[in-house]
Amino acid sequence: MEVRDKVTADIKAAMLAKDSVKLGALRMLQAAIKNREIDMRPNPITADEIMGVIKKLVKQRKESIDQFQQAGRQDLVDQETSELKILEVYLPAQMSHEQIEALVTEVIASVGAKTVKDMGPVMKEVIARSGGTADNKIVSEVIKSKLA
Repeated sequence: MEVRDKVTADIKAAMLAKDSVKLGALRMLQAAIKNREIDMRPNPITADEIMGVIKKLVKQRKESIDQFQQAGRQDLVDQETSELKILEVYLPAQMSHEQIEALVTEVIASVGAKTVKDMGPVMKEVIARSGGTADNKIVSEVIKSKLA
């Protein structure tokens, strides 16, 4: 089942269950996908573009959670956390920290990177090989630690 179809089906299920938090998060996701589709016209939206939209929304939620925690707004932290959990269901399984480290080590050896200045090509190759299943923030941190 395509992600879009799954979102639509889950919206219907949330309506029937009267789950307002899930319904709101899914409607927001559906609207973001639709906006991206409009931006892409006349080309059709691809599954990768939809995944990009979901990743962007997940990243926004994580950043918001950090900011709200610093501001001491636990009510907003709870709301963003619940939305984050709902959105993460639509992402592919993420790589563990150990898997990311192994991949980074392999890529550094294959690219021949020596210093932090070589981070760009390493980052690009790791992202390509992981197929979007690695958190870019963690990848960046691991690359910096290995090349430092």
